[in-house]
Amino acid sequence: MNLLNHTLKYLAFALFGILSVWAVIFYVNMLDEVYDSLDDGLDNYKMLIIEKANADRSTLHKTEFAEGNYEIREISRESAKKMKDVHKDTLMYMPYEEDMEPVRLLTTSFKLDKKYYELKVISSMVEEDDLIEDLFFALIWLYIALLASILIVNNFLLKKVWKPFYKLVDQLKNFRLGKHQSFQAEDTNVKEFKVLSESVTSLVQHALETYNSQKQFIENASHELQTPIAISMNRLELLAEKNELTEAGLETIGQVIQTLERLTRLNKSLLLLSKIENRQFGETETVSVNAVVSGLREEFADFAAYKGVVISIAEKNQLNVVMQRDLAIMLISNLMKNAIVHNHTNGVLDIEIGTGYFKISNSGSAIPLDQEKIFRRFHKESGDNNNTGLGLAIVKAIADLYGFRITYDFDGKHAIKVFVNNSD
Repeated sequence: MNLLNHTLKYLAFALFGILSVWAVIFYVNMLDEVYDSLDDGLDNYKMLIIEKANADRSTLHKTEFAEGNYEIREISRESAKKMKDVHKDTLMYMPYEEDMEPVRLLTTSFKLDKKYYELKVISSMVEEDDLIEDLFFALIWLYIALLASILIVNNFLLKKVWKPFYKLVDQLKNFRLGKHQSFQAEDTNVKEFKVLSESVTSLVQHALETYNSQKQFIENASHELQTPIAISMNRLELLAEKNELTEAGLETIGQVIQTLERLTRLNKSLLLLSKIENRQFGETETVSVNAVVSGLREEFADFAAYKGVVISIAEKNQLNVVMQRDLAIMLISNLMKNAIVHNHTNGVLDIEIGTGYFKISNSGSAIPLDQEKIFRRFHKESGDNNNTGLGLAIVKAIADLYGFRITYDFDGKHAIKVFVNNSD
């Protein structure tokens, strides 16, 4: 729900409450005015009838409401003294309606020729249930008209006012670090939008500077580390080839070369992790997981044979994902390599490809791994010094980059399952 309609939702509830309260107040005030008007009319009519009775004594014989709106009957002096003008609602049978209808009744008394008379005067009034029904439908139509008017104002007038905000949001949605995009704030006279645009522009500029500085540092650090490491390895290899060292010396040089090779791999892995987390890879494309797994099986065939591991693939469905191809290969490659390295002789590596997921299982230790730690950087279950401890961390970083869900399970085999949410 967008901001304008979200505001309209609360406004609709507020209007409903306000109109409901207003309707009650209006109804009470309207009835009060109606009663005041009717009572004033009845009082005026009473005076006219009394004047008519003074002029024409035949008026005193009008003892029923038949063809008029009043009736007169004689009463005792004591009853007349106790009587006061009383206005009240009552029901009276109306021949035209053939039903009992509400009327306003005035009961009073007067004296004429030393005799006392009771006078009752009636006036027809609007039925309250009809009044309430008419008022209810009038308010419903008023409410609908107000909502429609506000909706039109929201979508045609206020949308123009909020145009700078929506343009700013669109730029932020489409903005990507490392794509050399320019971020331009929308020109506006609204103070709040101007402050927001300036703040966002400043934040984006700071993020770009930090990103470029970090990217430059990583590239420089990687290059500067690789060069002396390569030089050191070459010199050690030349020294070993001179045949001037003892066997113990050659063994020491070999250990140093292995350490430098591990340092090289570590440097490359950390650089790769940084690039993944900073989204420095190219455009995505549709990649077939089945084809990648099949190709990697051929690449790892010799390594698996050396370790005595049998690779089997169960393709239950064709699985395509939208991602950068090199990262797709790296994701699956690291999982397969990890499954072979941490396996035992005559072990198995099972790969299952299904709808929306693929799973890599392997035999290995009989103890399940720590699910909270296996994807952490530099976490190693084995004591292999050649292992950098970054393989599964890279897998997790790639999965997070594309919103994949990755799980670990142990049921006699160590199984890592990747759920792909953008598969075809």
